[in-house]
Amino acid sequence: MEKSCSLLVHFDKGTPALANEIKEALEGSDVSAKIDAMKNAIMLLLNGETLPQLFITIVRYVLPSEDHTVQKLLLLYLELIDKTDGKGRVLPEMILICQNLRNNLQHPNEYIRGATLRFLCRLNEVEIIEPLIPSIMSNLEHRHPYVRRNAILAVMSIYKLPHGEQLLVDAPETIERFLLTEQDASAKRNAFLMLFNCAQDRAINYLLTNVDRVSDWGELLQMVVLELIRKVCRTNKSEKGKYIKIIISLLNVPSAAVVYECASTLVSLSSAPTAIRAAANTYCQLLLSQSDHNVKLILLDRLNELKSSHKDIMIDMIMDVLRALSSPNLDIRRKTLDIVLELITPRNVNEVVLTLKKEVVKTQNGELEKNGEYRQILIQAIHSCAIKFPEVASTVVHLLMDFLGDNNIASAMDVAVFVREIIETNPKLRVSIITRLLDTFYQIRAARVCSCALWIIGEYCLSLSEVESGIATIKQCLGDLPFFSITENEEGADSSKKAQQATSITVSSRRPAILADGTYATQSAASETAFSSPAVVQGSLSAGNLRSLLLTGDFFLGAVVACTLAKLILRLEEVQQSKVEVNKASTDALLIMIAMLQLGQSSVLPHPIDNDSYDRVVLCIRLLCNAEDAVRKIWLKSCRESFVKMLSDKQLREIEEIKAKAQIPQSQPDDLIDFYHLKSRKGMSQLELEDEVQDDLKRATGQFVKDADDANKLNRIIQLTGFSDPVYAEAYVTVHHYDIVLDVTVINRTKETLQNLCLELATMGDLKLVERPQNYTLAPESSKQIKANIKVSSTETGVIFGNIVYETSNVLERSVVVLNDIHIDIMDYISPAVCSDAAFRTMWAEFEWENKVAVNTSITNEKEFLDHIIKSTNMRCLTPPSALEGECGFLAVNLYAKSVFGEDALVNISVEKQEDGKLNGYIRIRSKTQGIALSLGDKITLKQKGGN
Repeated sequence: MEKSCSLLVHFDKGTPALANEIKEALEGSDVSAKIDAMKNAIMLLLNGETLPQLFITIVRYVLPSEDHTVQKLLLLYLELIDKTDGKGRVLPEMILICQNLRNNLQHPNEYIRGATLRFLCRLNEVEIIEPLIPSIMSNLEHRHPYVRRNAILAVMSIYKLPHGEQLLVDAPETIERFLLTEQDASAKRNAFLMLFNCAQDRAINYLLTNVDRVSDWGELLQMVVLELIRKVCRTNKSEKGKYIKIIISLLNVPSAAVVYECASTLVSLSSAPTAIRAAANTYCQLLLSQSDHNVKLILLDRLNELKSSHKDIMIDMIMDVLRALSSPNLDIRRKTLDIVLELITPRNVNEVVLTLKKEVVKTQNGELEKNGEYRQILIQAIHSCAIKFPEVASTVVHLLMDFLGDNNIASAMDVAVFVREIIETNPKLRVSIITRLLDTFYQIRAARVCSCALWIIGEYCLSLSEVESGIATIKQCLGDLPFFSITENEEGADSSKKAQQATSITVSSRRPAILADGTYATQSAASETAFSSPAVVQGSLSAGNLRSLLLTGDFFLGAVVACTLAKLILRLEEVQQSKVEVNKASTDALLIMIAMLQLGQSSVLPHPIDNDSYDRVVLCIRLLCNAEDAVRKIWLKSCRESFVKMLSDKQLREIEEIKAKAQIPQSQPDDLIDFYHLKSRKGMSQLELEDEVQDDLKRATGQFVKDADDANKLNRIIQLTGFSDPVYAEAYVTVHHYDIVLDVTVINRTKETLQNLCLELATMGDLKLVERPQNYTLAPESSKQIKANIKVSSTETGVIFGNIVYETSNVLERSVVVLNDIHIDIMDYISPAVCSDAAFRTMWAEFEWENKVAVNTSITNEKEFLDHIIKSTNMRCLTPPSALEGECGFLAVNLYAKSVFGEDALVNISVEKQEDGKLNGYIRIRSKTQGIALSLGDKITLKQKGGN
């Protein structure tokens, strides 16, 4: 198993066949039995068996067979067996094989010839290949393209062997001549690939000679041409211009794969606006023409990359990108809107919002799956546009207010939050929004949306007519008082309660919800109730939405109703001249509040009113009975001022994020700059000139400077063995999202040659070795660089361990040096991310893995501890800085991060300062997968003490 293997065969595990049974089947005349026997032999060889006794049987009984399947299996068998002895010399019995291969290469059947040529591509023994070269070369002129294309691959493989150039001296010239006359697309592609790999100058010469015909070549050949262009332009940047013209000409070919590769190549090679525009155009066209969802997501990723590096060009393409919303897939729509929202400017905002409005209207008509979720995403997008560009708010706010009564509660809540923000930031729209809200209030079905709408009514109803309409609307939605009849017998009350429960659906889980400050809410505050239809209850003909929600036991909403009524009465005192009217309204409000308290303390509902809501309603009653000026100011002004401060904090954070993103890499003052105006422009096209200018600009602004500093590499070097070990090894670990590259330096510290030295690695966690490192021979005091690739499949702390095994001429047994473990840090995979409070709470409720870590630290300041955890875990603090101001000895904060695999990591820190000055509390980590929760918990436990 320590040798390289070019064959991968799937087979069902069962009882392995015995060598004797295989031998008997091979000696028989039944072809199907021979085929099964050969397959079994190949399986055993793949599992590490040697089966030396079978070789002669196969030579005698299988070699002469005319059956094509048997011959193909024979070639696979020959590929697997050892063809050399321990000293690397070819075994003498391979002469028998050599004659058979020559016969196959001259066989009248083209399949046998082609399969044999394919087998020769994987043969490394020069002694076997050398006698076959004339036969291989003659196959280049065979009539069948299958033979010719495999003959070219065989020539390329032989030419790339250590002494291949001596075996096939004139191979490049022969292949070049072949390329000029060949008509088969696949054979031409293989021939060009051979020149590309073995004689690059000839490949370039052929390409430039036929530059006008490139767009007519086959898809396979065009892909190799693009690969050649990428390779040439990386090594020789000065000749980029003429190759870019070839790429531009290929953008119009019918093959989607070629067009995509052209666009990717253009972006990687050039920064010229014409080239980038052409690439972006191509991506947008493919986005519309391709039906595969995965292809669309990849194209959106490419457009997202262009957006970050060439924003000005992408702004012009915004409407083309928006057309991707026609896809029914939610991920594609979400990604499209994420890209578009960052490209909005005052020039295109109206067009974008108009498109989004049309999409919102479409979600009403169709009964498509996930329509509610899509509408929610659209509402959030429109919200974002309206906040950035307030002038468009007036065109969308009334349309969105139709969705306050949406069955999708999350979507309706987004609309309510949007309206709340717009009414504050756009004073001109206040009157029309309030009027519309009062008209549509009865349609609202969800308790959370009702609470938000009531707050808006309480804060923004300013004129006499608005205040009176507000009070009237609330009274209408509450229905007639009392909420239940005291005189009716218990049975009647029970039956009415059951009837009411039958018409209501509670849309929440029983678990407590986490609030914005990190604390848990009580059950009544957390419950969200939507009712199916207005129910008929005692004392009224048809109950309004507020009445139905109150009768399901939602007293948090009752407290919000009481607060809103209190604010409206206080404002009525300011705007209403007639004291009689004020007293009448005040009395009605007090009656409603007392009726709510009676309902809460009665046995009609299964759960009595909670203490928080009770205290809140009682406070409102006291306020209306005796309102002092200081208290009046708090109720009518301070609440709104707090909201305005929250909005300004949010805006400030967004501006800071934009500034951080806009930071351009700085160049060193002594870097060389080429002055474009002093260059010779002779024979250069407009595109080449543009490309040169962009390269110079990049050089001047430091964008060619690599981020990775060589000094940082030293921090990532891990010592694997001790200095006194006969073999010293150290590894440089590079983490590329989905894979890890170990660059291991092995040094022979002895005076002897180490033979069959092998770096054996194993992994723990979600890590997989991609390839098994080979055996090496190390001369005395020499070193060797060995690379090992490891695939990562999830965010979990992994461990790589292993040893170095080698042989010396003096010792018969193999020597082993055990290596230090390499720990792969979870921090390489997670990065700070942003999400809304609502999204955080939803995920917190959904995620099933929780890891609870007790706070145990030497740090005594809460803020310092928070900063230390954020720095250690590479997470973002979602709690705004304004909420963390002041000293109260208590801290509750939410942190959020996302892994490269798209996994979410949620952390809630709740700490309290004890009397002795120490911090006490818990850090809760929640995630969808177990790995990330455990790994983050381990990391926090390790780092929270306060050390490095």
